Formats: sequence, structure tokens, C-alpha cells
Amino acid sequence: MTSSSTNEIETSQQATARPAFGGNDKHALVLLVAGGLAAHALLAALGLWRDFAWPAIGLSFILLVLIGERAGRLVPVRGRGAYERTLAFGFPALVLLTWQLAGDYGLLNTTWFPQPSRIAAGLWDLTVRYDRFSGTSLLGRPWLIPEVYAADGMAGVWKLLSESHLLATVGRVLGGFILGAVPGVLLGVVMGMNQTVRLMLDTTLSAIYVLPKIAIFPIVMLMFADPFGEAPKIVVVALAVFILMAINTMAGVRGIDKVYLMAGRNYGARGWSMLRHVILPGAMPVIFAGLRIALGTAMIVIISVEFVRAKQGVGYITFYYWEVLNPEKMYAGLVVVMALGVLLTYGLQWLQRRLMPWQR
Repeated sequence: MTSSSTNEIETSQQATARPAFGGNDKHALVLLVAGGLAAHALLAALGLWRDFAWPAIGLSFILLVLIGERAGRLVPVRGRGAYERTLAFGFPALVLLTWQLAGDYGLLNTTWFPQPSRIAAGLWDLTVRYDRFSGTSLLGRPWLIPEVYAADGMAGVWKLLSESHLLATVGRVLGGFILGAVPGVLLGVVMGMNQTVRLMLDTTLSAIYVLPKIAIFPIVMLMFADPFGEAPKIVVVALAVFILMAINTMAGVRGIDKVYLMAGRNYGARGWSMLRHVILPGAMPVIFAGLRIALGTAMIVIISVEFVRAKQGVGYITFYYWEVLNPEKMYAGLVVVMALGVLLTYGLQWLQRRLMPWQR
């Protein structure tokens, strides 16, 4: 038998096997969906659904994972993108719907876990309401910019935006992030390339890294003439980012394949040329992984600082509404924090794609 005839036989066997495999997946998919619905219907018919609601919801989650896996096997290649987006965005939507229904049917204590609809109403109120007592608002009332600009120019616009809790937090995060990331990357490169510097600083950085940054915030406050101003808040964020980026960048530089360094030397790369064309591109994936972690750390630190020592910021309003027992607006503040984290992370990923085009 020739090799071509053997290949034809194997191809025909694969073609006949695929429908059976797909048929098994369809059959299993139908059974999983029917089994989940039947379990809920049986509990409801026996009047036991409310008593066993949370175990039933947990079982439904397991079934949902199995259904998603089976459905993924049936999705054609051209539909993979839509399938993955459905999982990525559909599951959070399903969690919110479950939360809403659990609150409506008394499965959750809505005093402390208000339904998403109430949280959305609280977020809307925070967005459109201006607090005359503190002179602040969530967004800084951007809808008034044309009117204020016509009356007072850019000074009036700046004054309008300076009342924003969101912009106050973003400014502190970005200021501390840039102030800490740039020198952290530079020091990490030096530590990765120079063993003496690495041995001198590695233990010290590791010791400082484990300190809770909120614990050293009072010390940072004493370093400035205005301990209650913006500078201590930005500096404590910068310290957290600096240490993370120094350690991460050092690991990225030391992890570069020696073959790349040898190839660079063979092509005449020395000093700045070696750093620009070999070391930084080689360490860039690890550096950006560290930047992503550092960005999350910056958000955690600034929200913690705003909890204890701020009169403006997303962390401040979140803690304030916890103190006055307004859980809807407290959760609304947490939603703003999460949305801000997602947007900043997407911005960092956009920068990564621009600086690392070879990974597209």
C-alpha cells in the first residue's frame, strides 16, 4: 500500500470520527442542560428550593462550566472569538443577575449586600450630585465645562475639575506610578547587569518590600512641610511601585538568554547600544508584567491612604459611605475602583503593544 493511499484512509477515518465526536458533545450538552433544569424544577415542586438555593446555585455553576466546555468543542474556528467574548462578559453578567435575584427573593441580606440595581442607582446619584458641604463631586461635573469656560476660561474649568474624587485618585495613582516606575526600572537594569550592585541592594529591597506601605505612610508624612498635602500620598505610592519594579526588572534582565547577549556582542553592540537593542527588549515582557502588578499595587495603596488620610478621592467616599451606613454608595465606590483598575490596565496593555510590536 502506498503512502498516499494510507493518508487517504486516515483522512477518511478522521472525517467519519468527527461527526460521532460532535454528536456525543451535542448529546452531553442536552443532558447537562436538561439535568440542571430538572434539578431546579424538582426542588421547586417539593417546596425545597429556598432551603437548598445556595447548593443548587453551586451545582448550577459546575454544570455551567461543563456546558461551556462542551459548547466550546462545537464552536467552529471562525466563531471562537465570539464564543470567548461570550464567556468573558456573559459570566459576570450572570453573576450580577444571580445577585439581583438572590436579593429580590430574600436569599441575601440586602442591608449589607444591596442588589446591583440599587448599587447602580447609588452610582448614578454619586455621578450627578454635587456635595455642597464638601464642595466635591465624583466626576467634577464635566457637563458644566462649556458654560464655565465661557464665563471664567480655563481657570474656571480647572476649578470645576478639581472637585472630582475620580480625578484626584487618578492623579495620585499616575503621579506615584510614573515617579516610582522609571527609577525602579533603571535600578533594576543596573542590578541585573552588575553583580556588586545586586548583592548590595537585593537584601535591602526584599526587606522593604514586605513592609505594608500604609504602615510607613506616617513616616512619609513627616518628610514634608505639608504632611496633609498631596506629596506624601504620591510618594508612598511611588515607593511601592519603585521596589516592585526594581525587583521585577532585575529578574527580567537576569533571565535574558545568554545567546542574545553573545549575538549582540558579535554584532558590535556595546554600552548604550547593547542596553537599547538587546537588554531592554529582552527584559520587556517581564518588565510589563511587573508594571501590571505595580499598577494594581498602586491602586491598593492609594485607596488605603484615602481611607485614612484624605478628604477627596474614590477611597475617601467609599470609606465615608461605610461610616454613615450607606452600603449602596459604598459599593458604588468599589465599582468605580474596579472600573478604574480595568481602564488603567487596558491603557498599559495598549502601551505594551506599541512598545513591543514583535509580539503581535
